[in-house]
Amino acid sequence: MSEAKALTKTNNDSKFRTIDLVFIAVCAALMAVCSWISIPTTVPFTLQTFAVFFAVYFLGGKKGTISVLIYILLGAVGVPVFAGFKGGFGALIGTTGGYIIGFIFSALVFWLLTSLLGRKLWVEIVAMVLGLLVCYAFGTVWFMVVYARTKDAITLATALGWCVFPFIIPDLAKIALALGLGKTLRKVIKW
Repeated sequence: MSEAKALTKTNNDSKFRTIDLVFIAVCAALMAVCSWISIPTTVPFTLQTFAVFFAVYFLGGKKGTISVLIYILLGAVGVPVFAGFKGGFGALIGTTGGYIIGFIFSALVFWLLTSLLGRKLWVEIVAMVLGLLVCYAFGTVWFMVVYARTKDAITLATALGWCVFPFIIPDLAKIALALGLGKTLRKVIKW
């Protein structure tokens, strides 16, 4: 009897791992599709931020971070998953690459805070907002360094005016959308 229970447990574990992998892949694909929906500016307006925060909320910190890593690795090897159908390592080392890499830090912040404080709504909101701030900080520093190497030095105020201030309200709206949709789907889809 204990052998049968062990076999059943193993089969259930395999099933859950398969489902987890499917959802991780679906969220990585969602990030790609959301990055293609863009308005080109110095830093393109996309729905990527929504997809990143949806992934970490819906999948949880660990699986969401894996999904973000897969998305970025796909882009790094040349799959055109970034804004403007760009892909390749050059997209990551360009002026806006720091914001893409910053998504990893956003996911890690969410994972860390929800691991330490639990999956309470207020913790998840704070984790997403702090993750967004970390992404902004990393991406803006990256933007300034790369911009200075390729064109000319700019001030922090200029970089923030181009890369952060226009995005704050839309990104907060994307976080709210990710929370709302993620919460609804988590009630409907249980795995």
